[in-house]
Amino acid sequence: MQRFTGFPTQALPFLTELSRNNEREWFNSNKDRYEQFVREPALAFIEEMSPKLNKVSDQFSAIAKKTGGSLMRVYRDIRYSKDKTPYKTNIGIQFRHILGKDVHAPGFYLHIEPGECFIGAGIWRPESKTLAKIRDFITDNPAAWQAALAHKPFHRNFALMGDSLKRPPRGYPADHPLIEDLKRKDFIALKSFDCSKIESAKFPDFVVKGFTDAAPLMRYLCTAVEVNY
Repeated sequence: MQRFTGFPTQALPFLTELSRNNEREWFNSNKDRYEQFVREPALAFIEEMSPKLNKVSDQFSAIAKKTGGSLMRVYRDIRYSKDKTPYKTNIGIQFRHILGKDVHAPGFYLHIEPGECFIGAGIWRPESKTLAKIRDFITDNPAAWQAALAHKPFHRNFALMGDSLKRPPRGYPADHPLIEDLKRKDFIALKSFDCSKIESAKFPDFVVKGFTDAAPLMRYLCTAVEVNY
């Protein structure tokens, strides 16, 4: 596997071209460019991230495989979508918890898309039992939740995002001081950054710094869902 020296300058322009020509014939004709500019450097990035991520936490996996690893598939699942374009126009890389089997498990995430690059941490769309565990843990440990969000490196760089209920969840008082957090359906935090950073050989260090800043949130969520951090 090639050594990571930064994503090629052609990576983002290729994704822009793909967004304008999102069809199988064009992709098949340009698959060599996809391999050269996107998949190969992404796998090299993941490979370099493995020992660095292990220093943040040894409970998350960096798996540099073309399929079934940390690099998310370029093919969209269009079965239930009105949008029938077949390809994702971003690079998605997820470092899942070793006990997690899908994107709904606790994890760190990297999103690369022209004009929208960000680092993510947390749990996206947890199943109902897991969601209830998080809400109950926040109710029982409100000070620790607030401390995790107030952690200066996190508070300065990250923002909680995702969907929320319009009304308080059943069984939780509407006047709870943390009701807005209890209404969340996603417990994810994002840090946006200038997309030009992906072209640096030091990009893995930048990403690891972001994951480290989000460690108090991740530790809290892992404790809530009863997995090690």
